Amino acid sequence: MTLEGTITALVTPFGKDGKVDFGALRALVERQVAGGVEGIVPVGTSGESPTLSHEEHLKVIEETISAAAGRVKIIAGAGANATSEAVELTKAVIAMGGADATLQVMPYYNKPNAEGAYRHFSTIADLGLPIVLYNVPGRSGKEIPLDTVARLAVHPNVCAIKEAAGSVERVSQILDKCAITVLSGDDSLTLPMISVGARGVISVASNVIPREMGDFVRLALAGDLAAARTMHRKYYRLFKNLFIDSNPIPAKEALSAMGLVENVFRLPLCETSEENRATIRATLKECGII
Repeated sequence: MTLEGTITALVTPFGKDGKVDFGALRALVERQVAGGVEGIVPVGTSGESPTLSHEEHLKVIEETISAAAGRVKIIAGAGANATSEAVELTKAVIAMGGADATLQVMPYYNKPNAEGAYRHFSTIADLGLPIVLYNVPGRSGKEIPLDTVARLAVHPNVCAIKEAAGSVERVSQILDKCAITVLSGDDSLTLPMISVGARGVISVASNVIPREMGDFVRLALAGDLAAARTMHRKYYRLFKNLFIDSNPIPAKEALSAMGLVENVFRLPLCETSEENRATIRATLKECGII
């Protein structure tokens, strides 16, 4: 399976009662499809997966698959820091059908060594559904070692890696060691990462600007770096200000300002400060979004 382009790390909308708003979720999916993105990731970090029950987690994936109706690729968030839990979630995703892959984060908090990480990811890949490795040391506490990425890249079900370590050089390091699709995990680094061989982005910003983000990435992949650079500069402030607070707080604040979701979170996440909210709204206006 080939993954490239813009893949949205979709937020999970909650109603004022704190429950998952599945009507709003389906509307968000439809907006992404209409915007021309190539894929959607339900219940990743941006989907507030740590605060969803297993039942809710799987229901969000199921509703996303249903709403997308085969029009974009679905990479279901099914990672965990216990291999048994990641296996359980992945088996459930396989059983429901319709997902193209799962996103598997480096186990967080328990920080496995290189061999433990290899066994973790290969055990999940052995289940039969393609997986996307997720390297995000800022959240997991430890990166997926380069040699482990290279070992995993030969597995027929390891199809890509999401690189969210903030390092453009690491893209080159990975591609120097193995043949695997690299996807940027940072909107602001998408253009430089593509310039050295990444094939797209798993994006937070595309929650807000799906069409623009898709156009930007397609220009970069086509080698029109001048036009892509113009778009990067236009939306750079948005890319950065969607991370002035813990993700996905600013993204949901932006979507709330656009009238697309309620500004509701589950603890320990909560709304941002008034100062940050003003910055986000000002950025949306400067970029012509509201």
